[in-house]
Amino acid sequence: MEVQVVKKVVGRHVYGELYGCDPILLMNEEYLIEVVKEAVRIGGFTLLDVKAWKIWPGVSVIAIILESHIAIHTWPEHGFATVDVYTCGIKGDPFKAFNYIVEKLGAKKFTMKVTSRDYEEPG
Repeated sequence: MEVQVVKKVVGRHVYGELYGCDPILLMNEEYLIEVVKEAVRIGGFTLLDVKAWKIWPGVSVIAIILESHIAIHTWPEHGFATVDVYTCGIKGDPFKAFNYIVEKLGAKKFTMKVTSRDYEEPG
């Protein structure tokens, strides 16, 4: 007998590390807020709120989206940033949002990891 799997929740988590980024951009809170807002638009998500914190010399930016969140954390002194694009449901494209952020931070090298955050039950 074949067991069918029913997806109760579809979750996609695209995240990674960005190396060799422009340190000036990584320190610029206003710029990073705009990058995250545009990543939300490019990804096709629904923005609920954006918060940022200057953690000298770095910045953390979190966008709460209807579909979950997008986050950037920066270490300008190392030209380094981490990025998370976590989405629930099938709306939007987390890869487009992630790649846009990589481009706008001027990363010379980056890693991209993809994890399923699905909740599945045998049907």
